[in-house]
Parts: sequence; structure tokens; C-alpha cells
Amino acid sequence: MSETARGDVSALVEARLTMTFGEPDARAAVTFLGADRIEVLRFLEPGGGLGEGGGGKTAPPLVRYVTLGMSAQPMTDPTATVADPLRGPRAELVLTVRAGRADTDGVLRALAVLASTPQVEGLVVAPGASLDVGEPLWPGAGFTSVLVGEPGGLVEDLELDAPMEPVRFLPLLPMTPNEAAWKRVHGAAELEERWLRHGVDLRDPLRGPVALD
Repeated sequence: MSETARGDVSALVEARLTMTFGEPDARAAVTFLGADRIEVLRFLEPGGGLGEGGGGKTAPPLVRYVTLGMSAQPMTDPTATVADPLRGPRAELVLTVRAGRADTDGVLRALAVLASTPQVEGLVVAPGASLDVGEPLWPGAGFTSVLVGEPGGLVEDLELDAPMEPVRFLPLLPMTPNEAAWKRVHGAAELEERWLRHGVDLRDPLRGPVALD
């Protein structure tokens, strides 16, 4: 795929994001050896309406971090002998946290690292996968990895001209080390069910681990 074609995909992705979230209030770019430039856009969603549990309290604002550039090339099965420049899954990563509770802007580099793994390591990122950065996602975070969630709930898939596959926007759910270890044994669906059963606020950057007994 030409540089122009890659740029076209990224332009379409950014247009979809601004249509969904408005203009980004910040952006950063990271380039790793052997990989194309990855940007991370930050979108601040003002608070408003009743927060969880009601009680007259307004919901705190959310901040969304979204990668841009990961989908410029399709992800290739590492067992494939020849990489197809057009066919293959495409994705961008979305992390949503509650604003103002932690220095979550430190996640920008971690997200860029994760978004570059398909190019650098030949990894196909898909729902149910675990991605580990080996260090806290942001300063002081209790999470070093994320669970890749199902797309479509926050940002609609972006259709591209055939034979290119749509760009999917994959939500990332931070996991504590104990949750990540538990997920490896029991699977993603069991961990998500446990989060739901215990009412875990996955957007809280200061949350503790869910009960795993």
C-alpha cells in the first residue's frame, strides 16, 4: 500500500473520531524503529447528567484516548508467508477513564506501544486478547495490561473500499496483574462477567482489583 493510501485511511479514521467525540483537545505522536508513526488523540467529554447511583450528583467528565495510525496497514497473521498489503483486519484502540483522578495522560506512550505491536511483532489484536506493557499504564497505576473488548459500542466500524476490511475501534479494559493472571486461566468472558457481577467501574483509574475468590 502506498504512503498516500495509508494517509487516506488515517484521515478517514480521524474524521470518524471527530464526528463521534468532537475535536481532540490534545494529541501526541510516537515513532518506533521498524514501525510507522502512531498518534494518540485525547478527547475530553464534559460531565453532566446524574452519575452512577443518582443522588443528584453529576457524572464526572470522561477522557478518551484513541490511537491513530494503527489501522493504516492491515494486521497480518504471523504464520502467513506473504503479507497482503490490502486484506486483513484493521483496528484502532480506545481507552476511556474518568478525568481528574490520576495522571492518565502518561498512558499515551503505552497506547502507542500497543498500537505498534502488529507492525513490530506481527501480532493480530482481537477482542478477548490481553496486551501487556510490562509497566504501569500511567504513573502510579495499578494496571500493567489491558483486556481487548468487543468493538461497535462506542465508535461504529469504519467501512473502507473493498477489498480492505473495515476499521474496528477496540475498547481497552485495564487489568490488575491478579486479574490478568486469572483471565489467562479462566478466559476473558469469565473475567468480564465477574467485573459485571461486582459492579466494577472499569473507567475508574484508581479502582482496586475485583474479588477473585
